[in-house]
Amino acid sequence: MNSRRSFIRKAAALGTTPILSSFINLSEPRLQEIRQEALKKSPEELAADEDFWAQIKQSYTVSPQIINLNNGGVSPSSKPVQESLERLNHYANECPSYYMWGIMDQGREPLRENIAQYAGVSPEEIAFNRNTTEALDTIILGMPLEKGDEVIVCEYDYPNMLNAWQQREMRDGIVLKWIDLKLPSEDKETLIKPYLEAIGPKTKVIHLTHMINYNGQILPIKEIAEAAHKKGIEVVCDGAHTFAHIDFKIPELGCDYFGTSLHKWLGAPIGSGLLWMKKEKIANVYPLLPNPEPKSDNIRKFENLGTRSFMIEQAIGEALNFQYAMGNKRKEARLRYLRNYWAENAKKLSGRISIQTPFKDDLSCALAVVGIDGYKGGEIAKTLFSKFKVHTTGRVKVDINGTRVTPHVYTSLRDLDRLLTGLDYMLKI
Repeated sequence: MNSRRSFIRKAAALGTTPILSSFINLSEPRLQEIRQEALKKSPEELAADEDFWAQIKQSYTVSPQIINLNNGGVSPSSKPVQESLERLNHYANECPSYYMWGIMDQGREPLRENIAQYAGVSPEEIAFNRNTTEALDTIILGMPLEKGDEVIVCEYDYPNMLNAWQQREMRDGIVLKWIDLKLPSEDKETLIKPYLEAIGPKTKVIHLTHMINYNGQILPIKEIAEAAHKKGIEVVCDGAHTFAHIDFKIPELGCDYFGTSLHKWLGAPIGSGLLWMKKEKIANVYPLLPNPEPKSDNIRKFENLGTRSFMIEQAIGEALNFQYAMGNKRKEARLRYLRNYWAENAKKLSGRISIQTPFKDDLSCALAVVGIDGYKGGEIAKTLFSKFKVHTTGRVKVDINGTRVTPHVYTSLRDLDRLLTGLDYMLKI
């Protein structure tokens, strides 16, 4: 097992994706045959291979009584991650102050290097924290902004981020400029235009959400960032729902700051997150929790949390191994395949059904919202769960009114058929 894990880590360091034969935690009799077959297929072909994904499902401990289609909130960890966390927790409790500070704390730098390699950035630009909110609050509350400086935001941005910007508005006198996005949209230009039109001589920052949590709409971050930089404007990106969900490297977005939750699509332990910012920006951002050298250009100043769960942090590495084993492109293709399966079949049920998420590959993936005329989003979610034990989450925001459906790699077509049965039931009552 150690040699296989070493192989994965070495492959990560070399910037390669390990082949499926290095997938160390599945042990079903037909696994080797499935692995060999998977390597012969494109991600799109593999996405429809139910036998292969049924084997992947065996590495999860999800409830057989509840069909979890709210993986966008918090994704479950695989068995290897859970086992790693339990092992580390037992280890730490043998002598906490010694094992946590003396042993586990030394594992942060190798982990930083590995996840930086995965994200396509320098280790000197990566800091670990607990979630997207903490990562982006660090940026928002620490940026050097003055009274009258303008920040462009949108009602579809995540509430915690808007709370942070509004606190700066109250505390420092910055000005928030709100844009009006029409969602869902299949047209990039209609998504880009409102941001560019809102730019003025006092605009200092544009806050962007890579994937809108309300309906799964992906924004064209790169195009907006390029236009913003031409005018000296910085770009903050909320990547809570895209990291380890769709295949990209952080620099490809063109943003200056990025935050994400590793307990979402990477499947790391609950309470793990990531902050990234360009090296040249670090010195100008104050840490959220005070540091002896707040103007340092060392990214580690943002990790001054005091006693934290070293066990959670170190188990991130096992989640990264699991991600490498599946492969970004294979995972993304499967997630989109699942979304298309249920959404396209839901549309066929009735004209009262609306899919409030675009279908274009570059504008969406696993997250999607389904609405039914005559129902509020929360009512749909409540009925699906009470009658069919299908767990979704209601979403009502501006033009969005439905329930958000978010499958994961362990989701089967049979699970999605149960969702479709529930929607059909609601159409008939």
